[in-house]
Amino acid sequence: MLRVRFPSATLLASSVIKLEAKHEELMPESKVFVDNYLPALLGQAWMLVSSEFHAVVEAHGLSVLEWRVLSTLANNGSMGITELSQKTVSKQPTITRVLQRLEQQGHVIRHNNHTGSDRRVTLVSVTSSGVALVEGLLVAAEEHEKLVLAPLGTRKSKMLKQILQELIDRHSPEVK
Repeated sequence: MLRVRFPSATLLASSVIKLEAKHEELMPESKVFVDNYLPALLGQAWMLVSSEFHAVVEAHGLSVLEWRVLSTLANNGSMGITELSQKTVSKQPTITRVLQRLEQQGHVIRHNNHTGSDRRVTLVSVTSSGVALVEGLLVAAEEHEKLVLAPLGTRKSKMLKQILQELIDRHSPEVK
C-alpha cells in the first residue's frame, strides 16, 4: 500500500488560523490588487495546495500532467481530447504529446468515436496498466484533500466545492 506523509491536520489548522487572521488583516484594507482579485487568489490556492501533492506524484515517476490525464481517465471510460485538455487544464497540443508518451508506455489507448455524433473525435481510454499506475495515488490524493479541507469543516468544504464547480460550469465552453 502507498504510504504518503502530508502535513498533519493540526499543522494545517494552525495555517488556516494564520490565514484567517491574515485575511482579516489584509482583505478590507489591502491596496495590493492581487490580494482581492479572484483569479489571483484561486491561482495562489491552487499552487500551494497542489504543490504538496505534486511532490508525491513526481516521487512515483509520473509528471504532473501524466497524473492529471491518468487520474481524469481512471474512472471515466472514454473521453475526447478536447474535454481531457479542459479537465486537465492543459493545451490540446500538450495533451496530445503526453498521450503519445502514455500510449507508447501502454497506459492509454486512442480510438475513433464510432458511436457518437461526431466520428472525427478521437477518444482516449486508460488501460489496466494505467489504472494500476495511479490507483494508489488516487487514494493518496483523497487523503491529501481531506487534510487540506479538515480545518474548514464539512459545511465550508462542501460550500467551497459547490462555489468552485458553479464558477467552472458558468465559464466552461461547451465540449463536443
